[in-house]
Amino acid sequence: MLLRGIISSPFSSSSSLRLKTHIHHKNVAVSAQIQTQTQTSSNNYSISDQALESRGFILRRTIEELNLDQLNKVFVAVGFPKRDPQKIKVALENTNSLLWIEYLKTQRPVAFARATGDGVFNAIIWDVVVDPSFQGIGLGKAVIERLIHQLLRKGISNIALYSEPRVLGFYRPLGFVADPDGIRGMVYSRKPKKKK
Repeated sequence: MLLRGIISSPFSSSSSLRLKTHIHHKNVAVSAQIQTQTQTSSNNYSISDQALESRGFILRRTIEELNLDQLNKVFVAVGFPKRDPQKIKVALENTNSLLWIEYLKTQRPVAFARATGDGVFNAIIWDVVVDPSFQGIGLGKAVIERLIHQLLRKGISNIALYSEPRVLGFYRPLGFVADPDGIRGMVYSRKPKKKK
């Protein structure tokens, strides 16, 4: 399934994104093309930083203070396989933009998203997760809105993300729609050699 459309987003009305997605097995790749490049305003987020703080959350933009074991627990809680914390660290060190939300009461991460790319034209959003105990209160939307804002401010014009088909409904209100062109992405997959 290919998703494409104009984002009716928390961004200014003079900027829009062109979106495309590609599905392979359980993942969906969604991409966005900037049509009009303008500065977006943080005042247009669905939930402000101040509102997050008033609810006991703090938004973080670096890996400092991020407990990788706790992040791994969130990954596992949403169905990702458990990951080696050293590999998570390497992945995060090679990440261009990231956001995570810490619940101050427990000092643990409860929402997370990151993007990798070439820093100029293309970025891919990865690992969008919200602890199941905190889903449905706007934390996922908060990290995605801010991550897209960061990427747009860097001038990145092609933004893609991978998603499980079961959570496509989360991205649709952010402007993602089915693409009638039916363009498909490809994923490299090495087949194991047959034993003789």
